[in-house]
Amino acid sequence: LKLRLPVLTYIPCCAAPRFGAAASRPAMQRPAMRGLGRAAWPLLARRPRRVQHLASPPGAVACAPAAVGPSWRCAGGARGFAALEPDPYAPRGDPYAREPGYDPYGPGARRNTFDEGGRGHYDGSDRRRGGSADARQSEGGFSRGGSSASFESQRAGLLGGVPDRMGGVGQSLKQLNWQEESLVTIKKNFYVEHPEVAAMSPEQVRQAMQELNARIEGASPHPRPVRSFSHITLPQELVRGVTAAGFDRPTPIQSVGWPTALSGRDMVGIAQTGSGKTLAYLLPALVHISAQPPLRSGDGPVGLVLAPTRELAMQIQTEVLRFTQGGAIRCTACFGGVSRYGQASDLRRGVEILIATPGRLLDFLEAGVTNLKRVTYLCLDEADRMLDMGFEPQIRKVVSQIRPDRQTLMWSATWPKEIQRLARDFCREDPVKLTIGTEELSLNPNITQQIEVVGEYEKRDRFLSWIRDIAGQDQKVLVFTETKRGADSLCRELQYQQLSAAAIHGDKEQRQRDRTLSEFRSGRTNVLIATDVAQRGLDIKDVSYVVNYDVPKTLEDYIHRIGRTGRAGARGTAVTYFPAEAYTPDMIRMARQISKAMRDVGQTPPEGLVELTSARR
Repeated sequence: LKLRLPVLTYIPCCAAPRFGAAASRPAMQRPAMRGLGRAAWPLLARRPRRVQHLASPPGAVACAPAAVGPSWRCAGGARGFAALEPDPYAPRGDPYAREPGYDPYGPGARRNTFDEGGRGHYDGSDRRRGGSADARQSEGGFSRGGSSASFESQRAGLLGGVPDRMGGVGQSLKQLNWQEESLVTIKKNFYVEHPEVAAMSPEQVRQAMQELNARIEGASPHPRPVRSFSHITLPQELVRGVTAAGFDRPTPIQSVGWPTALSGRDMVGIAQTGSGKTLAYLLPALVHISAQPPLRSGDGPVGLVLAPTRELAMQIQTEVLRFTQGGAIRCTACFGGVSRYGQASDLRRGVEILIATPGRLLDFLEAGVTNLKRVTYLCLDEADRMLDMGFEPQIRKVVSQIRPDRQTLMWSATWPKEIQRLARDFCREDPVKLTIGTEELSLNPNITQQIEVVGEYEKRDRFLSWIRDIAGQDQKVLVFTETKRGADSLCRELQYQQLSAAAIHGDKEQRQRDRTLSEFRSGRTNVLIATDVAQRGLDIKDVSYVVNYDVPKTLEDYIHRIGRTGRAGARGTAVTYFPAEAYTPDMIRMARQISKAMRDVGQTPPEGLVELTSARR
């Protein structure tokens, strides 16, 4: 009986989802449990589980140990269930262990181990269940810690009568009545057309747009493209930043996008990765922000950029700091995977421009750390990817907190119906739609593609032989693998070969990932091996080669992977090792899609790949 006692008593703990919302039901008071509970509960509560920030408040109904968070436990009592009491084993400084209304991001808040990123909690922004763990760990506002199964069980309602904090992120935000809000007057039109641009004839404009491979749609008038940095009026600090960055002329999306954005028009930009779209919306954003009234105490940011991943958010922040060092515009980035306290401190001091992932931003809005009433320049970067990752509900909650007379810019690589619906809902007026190239995903013609059809057993030897041949060229090589274990194994092999290599994937701590990327950008590391966590959004200059050590699952992933090279008009090379024995429907489909995409940009697929396209299964 003593051996069976904890096991029998643990049955209602595992069945908490059935009982959690109605712990007072008569079914919970079965006679078989009455005599076991008082003796067994202290044994089970002795070492409470350290789950995420899911704490039941004082006065909650009785529950099982699995139903409470790290700061509360069930005390033993009659019938095996009793009221909650504070857990003496809870980590000190846990903000959710305090009284209702406590501000975990305030000046008096104490740090705790749950916000360090190593065992952080689910931030509520990851709406997609399934997919690779690497992708989920890199998504906006998602902090690593525990398996997907544990997160799912905690989302399923293990809290007895307590609302699910993850599933209802943003639910506590109230709907603002903008008629009653005191809003500052904004200025949006700053564009002064240069005389050389104004003198362009319609035929010259048509020819310039054809050379840029650009199209403009939407309400007239359509701005003429600018072909030089001298054609736009910028503050002196921005001119110095552009000069220091070494830019010689605008990219196509910048040539058409700058006049539109500086005119205060809502805009949708369709352009592939590496087209220079980040600078296309950042320079107008800085001009817009500089012209607005200064921030007062308690004001939120003036410019807001939403990004799908923390890597992209950090990259955008780096670009902003390049042009605002020593200036009056302050910037910060908010994303998951790191402590909230530094980010919250920056927001409380006030920033003019904020780059954020949806989940972390909603977390701060719910906690009252900041507000979006001063936002007049909104940009959604990689909107198509945010929708693919399931962030549409979070994006809509964020946008509902922004004044309706804002300027809105959306950027995407494609133009699906979902993006069209967002554009109709978020843009106040008929937006100007700029398209560079096509609306469908297409390969960058500046990237030379090399497809190696090899057997799985000889792939590693072929890759090692190839990379030893280019090792003396001092070139940056970005290698993609399918699994984290494969990335680490390949990294060890390259290091054994005396090559400067490092690996990055979702199991790496955020600080380690930042350090690895910094070393790769600076050239101290020549070979970076990554999983899909880095296939999109990272803008690393001078990447000469991209290697698909493992073939991606979709053509979209293939295009985004090889798009890490050949950026901003430069040339690059992509090497893909295609398995020779891949006679599966998925691989045959990929072979056909890659062959067609290569022909579309004037490149000839190899014979081995063509043979796979004609295979039948």
